[in-house]
Amino acid sequence: MAENRVIMTGNEAIALGAYEGGVSVGTAYPGTPSTEILENLGRYPEVNCNWSANEKTALEEAIGASMEGARVLTAMKHVGVNVASDPLMTLSYTGVGGGLVLVSADDPGMHSSQNEQDNRHYARFAKIPLLEPSDSEEARDYVLYGLELSEKFDTPVMLRSTTRISHSRSTVVKGKRREHKVEGFKKDPAKYVMLPGFARLRHPIVEERFLALQEEAEKSPLNRIEKGSSDLGILCSGVAYQYAREAIPDATFLKLGFSHPLPKKLVREFSSMVKEIIVVEELDPFFEEQLLAMHLDIPVRGKELFGLLGELGAEIIREKLLNIKTEPIEIRQGIPGRPPVMCPGCSHRGVFHVLKKLKLNVMGDIGCYTLGALKPLEAIDSCICMGASVGTALGMALANRESAKKTVAVIGDSTFVHSGITPLLDAVYNRAPITLLILDNGITAMTGHQHHPGTGSSLKGEPAPAVDLEKLCLALGVGRVKVVDAFDIKKVRDTIKEELEADEPSVVITRQPCVFMLTEFDEPHFVDRENCTGCKVCIGLGCPALSFKDDKAIINSTICTACGLCEQLCRFDAIKPASAAGKAGEQHG
Repeated sequence: MAENRVIMTGNEAIALGAYEGGVSVGTAYPGTPSTEILENLGRYPEVNCNWSANEKTALEEAIGASMEGARVLTAMKHVGVNVASDPLMTLSYTGVGGGLVLVSADDPGMHSSQNEQDNRHYARFAKIPLLEPSDSEEARDYVLYGLELSEKFDTPVMLRSTTRISHSRSTVVKGKRREHKVEGFKKDPAKYVMLPGFARLRHPIVEERFLALQEEAEKSPLNRIEKGSSDLGILCSGVAYQYAREAIPDATFLKLGFSHPLPKKLVREFSSMVKEIIVVEELDPFFEEQLLAMHLDIPVRGKELFGLLGELGAEIIREKLLNIKTEPIEIRQGIPGRPPVMCPGCSHRGVFHVLKKLKLNVMGDIGCYTLGALKPLEAIDSCICMGASVGTALGMALANRESAKKTVAVIGDSTFVHSGITPLLDAVYNRAPITLLILDNGITAMTGHQHHPGTGSSLKGEPAPAVDLEKLCLALGVGRVKVVDAFDIKKVRDTIKEELEADEPSVVITRQPCVFMLTEFDEPHFVDRENCTGCKVCIGLGCPALSFKDDKAIINSTICTACGLCEQLCRFDAIKPASAAGKAGEQHG
């Protein structure tokens, strides 16, 4: 057995569990912290994996594969479930064919997200079972369990991970793949066609299934009582179990792996063994509220100790329960802050420099370019969700048509394909004079360079049709579509100013590949110190390759990509390509 034991992240283990469980179809839209699940699942030749245009289509594709009888896994980050929630709610009514597991990768602490919503509520909302692994071994095992559970109870199953589970590593014992025969689609309109008449018949089935799932949770091996001191009982799930076990090892634990429906009989048994229950859970009082509603005979506390925000940790639990404070790590004084910035050579940087100089209202979106909201660029005024840049710009134009003259929407190519097409169509339909900038860098960059329908490649690296963004916009009815070089600051500025004057919807596509897709670069630029006046205009680009020393700009030749943006901004001919000096990188940071 030792030779089969490996160290894996939670995401890798989820993919392994899907493979070993006989999954033959995997779908997803990339989003941290879930992205690596499908990337790893796609490495198994037996599994047909693809990136979907968005999470809704990913789930719908999973539903279709399940109806065909295949076992399927679909993965997305927590906010992606918002996009997929429409089919999810009705999928609870229809049930499945082959086993279907939906992975929701939540992000307490908002390490890479615009909110930290608690997606356990989705399981309760849809009345489907919820599984919460606490390490990589369980992540693998719970996928296997979830596939069986899905087929046994004719239900989708949600597996919820969090950032710490998704990206932390622990040991996993690898097993063999269990092949699952795809039986083919069996017509059953009363099951799959959710007309009101059929849906009314399915709703009682959902309620009966929920009661059966509750009984299943009572006897599930994923839920267990770990006996310790009777003075304190701790109820927890997921990574919170690891924190609490480390902090208070002598307590009696009720560890919930099959956490919804709540196994109430097991909870009552647990409560009879201890004097007090502390519910340790991140974000919302999901368990605590249910325990309070049960009117147990002992005190139940949770959120009054730990609050509703962010991640927990062993040190927080020790402090709140044992009054043991962990001394903070002393940080050496004088170390400058390092806020996130766009990469050296990023094709978005010059666009945001122009938008800031034009003093426009900029409706932003989700992607690398959201960093344009931070200093020194400070060029984005809103960021709500995927695709919202177009819709919010449209709303502003509907409220005040004159505002369209000073407002632009900014969206990346992958995000545009995800959810920017429909609001652009809405703008055309409503004849709203919005100006949309599609920042096309040819990839889904922020999550690690995943392909999308515009890149010409599939998840497995096979050639795929690439949507032509210009033709797509024209087909939607946009009469004005311009394509400009993202590194040509003057052209970008002139084109934006021209399109803002148009009295109809307009699209400007700024195009340069993501710098990490390039394999060759020109020789780095350098600063002619005799010409440099120290005006700091170039520093305003926020490029990590540029810094200031002794009242002069300097360029770090090891990371400069020779994009030429700083050279275009310098009014004193102080920044030059290496060829101008006959050598590369005269100055180093």
